[in-house]
This record gives sequence, structure tokens and C-alpha cells, in this order.
Amino acid sequence: MAVMTPIRTIEISGAPRERGRRYGEAAADLIAGSIEYYTEALTQQTGMSWAGITDSVSRWVPISEQIAPHLVEEMRGIAEGAGVAFAEIVTLNVRGEFVYDHQGPSRVTRTAARAADDERDDAVDGCTSFFLTGEGSGTGHTLVGQNWDWRTRTAGTTLIVRVVQDPLPTVIMQVEAGQVGRHGANSAGISLNANGLGGSFGAAVGVPQTLIRRLVLDQGDIASALRMLVKTRPHIASNALLADRSGFGIDLETTPSGVDWIYPERGVIAHTNHFQASVPPQLAGSYLPVAADSLLRLPRVQAGLAAVARAENPEHSYALVREAMSDHLGFPEGVCTHPHPDSPSVKQWSTLLSSCVDLTTGEYRVANGFPCETEYEVLPWNLYDGPHDELPSP
Repeated sequence: MAVMTPIRTIEISGAPRERGRRYGEAAADLIAGSIEYYTEALTQQTGMSWAGITDSVSRWVPISEQIAPHLVEEMRGIAEGAGVAFAEIVTLNVRGEFVYDHQGPSRVTRTAARAADDERDDAVDGCTSFFLTGEGSGTGHTLVGQNWDWRTRTAGTTLIVRVVQDPLPTVIMQVEAGQVGRHGANSAGISLNANGLGGSFGAAVGVPQTLIRRLVLDQGDIASALRMLVKTRPHIASNALLADRSGFGIDLETTPSGVDWIYPERGVIAHTNHFQASVPPQLAGSYLPVAADSLLRLPRVQAGLAAVARAENPEHSYALVREAMSDHLGFPEGVCTHPHPDSPSVKQWSTLLSSCVDLTTGEYRVANGFPCETEYEVLPWNLYDGPHDELPSP
């Protein structure tokens, strides 16, 4: 069993700007590492300078301020706490949207010519997500989580953030350093796991995914969270697996042009990186999944998760989930993805971490790194704990 460095956990509270400052101070080194990586990766990919990149992302600030002013304030605070430019923090939060707008020739044209390790859409996180409830979880608990696949070198800049933001729910998230949202769950018993989908839907400016996902987790009830996903126009397509501690779960394939959905079958939903509910009409006839291994991962993870129905107790459930999320068919790609040794380091992909959250009990578990090598460890906070950090807001 490999010994992995524990993932960094930080807790922030106060008004939005103060929360951001605390975040930036606590993760300044990781934020610097994230900026260093994306400076190399994005300039190499687009041919633009880092200054040009950070100037260009200003197009997302007005819509962000309109729909989520508190999160823009958080980003300003993060920049202040980390001692970096606000535009650099914006870039970290819109890196997917930026790449989507700067992919050059169509992916359909490029795919046949590029190697397998460079196949995935550069804007899309790889991710395999799951939802288990009732008979599907074996114990009747509601379990949610995912393997988060992205660029291997970003593994050292991931962290867990607990946001105490009364009167909004307390949120626990797994993010790249500097981001205000990605995947997680909240004290109202709502969770969100997400997967990239790809596809071209025009040039109109939409809301960045980091903000949408955080706004979902800021909601205090499942109806409001669902409304946020359905009514908010994203800039890029993304899959959202939304769940509630009651056992309700739904998967939403969201695009700038509309939404389609999947309900559980026998208490189970699994989703990878291709459209499963339906292919949007804008893509019909020319659609290619952002990664061919998505078509492999889906049936493999579905088969693995089916075994969880036999779980005899919660620990057995976690063990069976871990086994499902460790599947290696297609190695080095697959449900548990390892970096291809022949890929340039800046483009290597792998599973950064695996999460499994029990919405029934509030236990939030993370395997930092490959789940095939790393056990799920319980985070220091339960979802349903009261606020820990009682420092007064400024």
C-alpha cells in the first residue's frame, strides 16, 4: 500500500473578502504552484503570454459579479491573502472556459492525428462520478463521490476547503488551490459531483463552472440547488450529479443550450465524460466523446458499483466502492487513471483523488491519489458539525 502525503485541509469563515484572505494565506504556496503550472500549460497550448491570458479572462468578471458577487469578493480576498493578482485567481477559476475558447481547429479534425494521451479535450476534467442509495448502497445510506481525473501535475495543488458562511450552509469542497468551487457537499445534506462533457456551443459568455458549482453548494434545499443548475446558463457543457441526504439523486447534463437528465436505476447513477441522457442537437451527427476511455469507464464502474448492494455494513460499502473506483481495465487509462509514461509531463493525466461521502452520516472521505493505492480517510469535519471557526467577521 503506497503512503501518500495527506491532502491539505483548511477552514475559512467571515465575510466573503475575509474568507478569501484566510484561504489565500493558508494556501499561498499551493496557489503559487497552480499559477506556475498553468503559466506553462496554457502558454504552451495557446501561444499567448501569461499576461495576455490573465488580461483575456476579464470577459468573465462582469457576469460573475452579476450572478455571484460574494464569490468574486472571495476571489479578491484570495488574491490579497496569497499575494497574487486578482486576474490570476480569476484565471484559475475559469481555466476550463478559457481553454474552451482557445482550442483552435475543431476537435473532430484533431482527434485522429493526436496520440491517445493527448486525446481528451483540454478544457475537460476526466472524472467518474457515482450516486448510491437504498438497495444500491447495501446499507440504505446515501453515498456519493467520484474519481477526479485531471492533469497529473496539479495533484500537488489540490486541497480540501471548509467554508463557514452563516447564514448559508457550511460547505466542504475538493478544489484546485485558488478555486472557489468544484466538487463537494454541504451541511444541508446536498452534494454535487461533476464531470466535463465537451462540445461546441457558440461564443456567448456564460457563467464559469467553478461559480455554478459553488452556488449549487450554497443552497439550503435540494429544490433551490436543482433550480440553480437548470436556470443558470454555463459557458461550457458539464455533467452535474446532484444528491440529497433524503436519498434523492439526479444527474443533469448541462450545456449552454439546455439540460437533459437521468434518474437512478435501482438506487444507482454513474456518469463519465460523454453524453448519456442524449446527444444535444447541436452535436448530432458529428459528436465524439471528449475521451474514448469514457465509453470504457462507464460500464466498468457500473458493474463495480453493483457489488455495493451486497455490503453488510458501512465499512464494507466503502471497501466495495474503493474496489469499483480502482478498476484498471484499459490501464493506464480507465476508472483509476495513471499517467502515460510517454506523455509530456505538462499533458499527463491521472486520478488526482477519489472521494466517497456518506450523506446519511455526514462522513466525508478522500483517498488522496490513486484509490488503488490509497485508503479512503475520514476528513476532520463531519458535514453536519456546527461551525468550528468562531472568529468574528470584520
